[in-house]
Amino acid sequence: MKKTFVLVVLFILPLVAYMFFASGVNNFGKLPTLTEQVQDLDTFSPRETLSGKITILGFLGYDTELKKANAFNLNQKIYKPFYEFRDFQMVMVMPRGTEGKVEELKKELSGLADIKNWKFIYGEDDQIKRFFNSLGTNLELEDQLGSSYVFIIDKDRNLRGRDSDEDEGIKFGFDATSVADLNNKMEDDVKVILAEYRLALKKNNAQRE
Repeated sequence: MKKTFVLVVLFILPLVAYMFFASGVNNFGKLPTLTEQVQDLDTFSPRETLSGKITILGFLGYDTELKKANAFNLNQKIYKPFYEFRDFQMVMVMPRGTEGKVEELKKELSGLADIKNWKFIYGEDDQIKRFFNSLGTNLELEDQLGSSYVFIIDKDRNLRGRDSDEDEGIKFGFDATSVADLNNKMEDDVKVILAEYRLALKKNNAQRE
């Protein structure tokens, strides 16, 4: 018994502690809300909505060729693992006049995955700027109305992110040019918000029973 106890103390407890801390704080609580009630998409075409959806929101801008790598990174690292979840969508806000470029991009993406939950919406320059500003971040759109950053929006149209990120402090968005940022942070946070809704659904079902 003494030998067993010593083995547990020396090997098992440190392993459990390591797994706890290595998994990150965000895995053990709700993903922080950073901005409430982001503007909806009803002024864009085609009309879509953020309400009732878990949305990965991005801005590819006029130069879609420049942001194509970002779309591929998102497709592989975020979209493919989660697109079959109910109410999950990927929304890219585009300037009018980029429809042809988007069709080319969609063809390329469709060769890699079922893109049924990739949605592209179009608006005027001022519309896009106002919508981006409604996110309430410390980031800015580039001159071509694109951004390397993508955002997590919950079903209540709230921007979710990290309020105590080890690298950035408040982390409003995730850098789609960085596979490490998508792999090590965004994927984890998407799992957290999906787990939130699964847990809420289980509680609701239990209460009904």
